[in-house]
Amino acid sequence: MTDPGLPDDILACLFDLDGVVTKTAVVHAAAWKEMFDAFLRERDGDAFRPFTDADYDEYVDGRPRADGVRTFLASRDIELPEGERDDPPDARTVHGLGNRKNERLLERIRTDGVEAYDGTLRYLAAVRARGLRTAIVSSSANCRDVLRSIGAEDLFDVRIDGVVAAERGLPGKPEPDTFLAAARDLGVEPSRAAVFEDALAGMDAGRAGHFGYVVGVDRVGQTDALYAHGADRVVTDLAELGGDE
Repeated sequence: MTDPGLPDDILACLFDLDGVVTKTAVVHAAAWKEMFDAFLRERDGDAFRPFTDADYDEYVDGRPRADGVRTFLASRDIELPEGERDDPPDARTVHGLGNRKNERLLERIRTDGVEAYDGTLRYLAAVRARGLRTAIVSSSANCRDVLRSIGAEDLFDVRIDGVVAAERGLPGKPEPDTFLAAARDLGVEPSRAAVFEDALAGMDAGRAGHFGYVVGVDRVGQTDALYAHGADRVVTDLAELGGDE
């Protein structure tokens, strides 16, 4: 087995889900755009300013759903009531918009299914064979169902997702708390753990948590931004790191 491309003192690997393990980042981005464009059109008419890829990267990607809504709305100086977590999707509240986005996301997943990145699955199997522990760290409340749909739940010793974060009161990325919780549950110090992320907010979390190594996964051509936000190394696929037998 080749070297997994990590510092020798790394004992655990903490993986984001969307865009790192599964090809769902583009599905999330499309669902966010569909939801926000509809909301902005309702609010401002045909002269509305659409939600862009840059908006997704800067304000939404990697953040918990409600945080993504709040951050983007703040960027447009739009204020909405907070509402409740179980607000219906047509409610004009922060949680209502978040639930509207999730409804669109689940529709797309039901229609198109979920695909995994084969390079990531091979890398996961390889690092586990070398004795490294693994965790999935995602802001998604659908994380477990997605992992089961691709047969990958058993590749992770620990799962810290949107459900677990809500139960424990953990703030989401760009705060490091979910990654720190994963390292703690694995029984390793952050300095002995590597973070694998495709989102700028995830890079910020890796840097803020003082993790031993931060790998940026560039699926959309943002290598420079990933380095600027704290990546130690950027790859387009985890197969580039090695680890295959």
